[in-house]
Amino acid sequence: MANAAIIGAGITGITTAYALLMRGHQVTVYDRNRYPAMETSFANGGQLSASNAEVWNNWTTVAKGMRWLLRNDAPLLFNLRPGWHKYSWISEFLAAARHYRANSQETVRLALLARERLFAIARAEGIDFDHERRGILHFYTSKQALAAADLVNRMLCEAGLERIPVSGDAIRHIEPALTGAFAGGFYTKGDSTGDIHKFTRGLAEACVRHGGRLEFGRDIAAAKAGADAVEIRLEGELRERRCHDLVVVCAGVDSRRIAGWFGDRVNIYPVKGYSITVPVAPDADRDTAPWVSLLDEEAKIVTSRLGPHRYRVAGTAEFNGANRDIRACRIRPLVQWVERHHPRLDTSGSVPWAGLRPMMPDMMPRAAKGKSDRVFYNTGHGHLGWTLSAATAEIVAERIGETHGQEHGAGQGLAA
Repeated sequence: MANAAIIGAGITGITTAYALLMRGHQVTVYDRNRYPAMETSFANGGQLSASNAEVWNNWTTVAKGMRWLLRNDAPLLFNLRPGWHKYSWISEFLAAARHYRANSQETVRLALLARERLFAIARAEGIDFDHERRGILHFYTSKQALAAADLVNRMLCEAGLERIPVSGDAIRHIEPALTGAFAGGFYTKGDSTGDIHKFTRGLAEACVRHGGRLEFGRDIAAAKAGADAVEIRLEGELRERRCHDLVVVCAGVDSRRIAGWFGDRVNIYPVKGYSITVPVAPDADRDTAPWVSLLDEEAKIVTSRLGPHRYRVAGTAEFNGANRDIRACRIRPLVQWVERHHPRLDTSGSVPWAGLRPMMPDMMPRAAKGKSDRVFYNTGHGHLGWTLSAATAEIVAERIGETHGQEHGAGQGLAA
């Protein structure tokens, strides 16, 4: 079996490490942070959502984006400042519109595979991650938007999604803590929610129990793939050199830069998303904050209940480069949304967060081999890393097994 290096200890890196360990490989995970899941896997929307599988490469979404260009509080914010990477990415995004239907349906299939795999991992390893299996409710306030969404729903259901239309009255019955006037919506009973940070940390501990080596606070300075091994150079005074049989790049928005070291092109752009975590008082009534996960399609906002005392609200897409600033004008719409739809919930203690989604132009993750037989990728999941990672980790692990299943190569850890 191979001695594998994994770059990145977010949800994709740790699920990949686990999949390889379960197949008997030796695994070392490198991450620049002191703990796992400290970047994009820290405070996302929480949804494990096959129902949110529609890719964004369609002309309706583009038209909405154009209308939102000059609004700071719009769901999508695009910095018009010139930049080759950003505008070349956009051109590829538009070109991928011809694959909109096929990619959306393939994402559904991946999400359904990942759903069962993730549940099985949590059971096997005893991971508590505030998992709520109460479904996801998409709602719409206009009949026109609902009619358009019905066409999308039919497309997703053709790929195997079980998702039913519901009336405005049914919405209030499914989630009594949601206030508003609704034209209708769709309910996906099989979808669920959970704390990505808690799951990833729990799975990282399981990886250590199974013999994995996790090295934190270790930034990668450079790497190269040779005929016999992959060499990784670590930052620091000693500039340690490590040799492994293979490497899996799971480095989120940094994957593009790292792929360049190996001569590969992985055209990820960082798309910033924001969230707030709203405390729920211990004595709160049932209708103070929802337990059923919500998706407001028109506002592009998702919600999750993470245990009895936390309510996560997330949304927006900001094309502004590798900028991690938490901007008040982007947080304010999330707070206002909560106050409008949950007027009894106190938002004064809300905790804001922002993270960079690693997004490919076609909105599809890269779970594949690079030019070298020693380089693999599990990255580019965009807003669906939590939803898809358990499936893409299995895909990458299978491909590694096909190439390196019986190999005993040069990977010996620390080298001279």
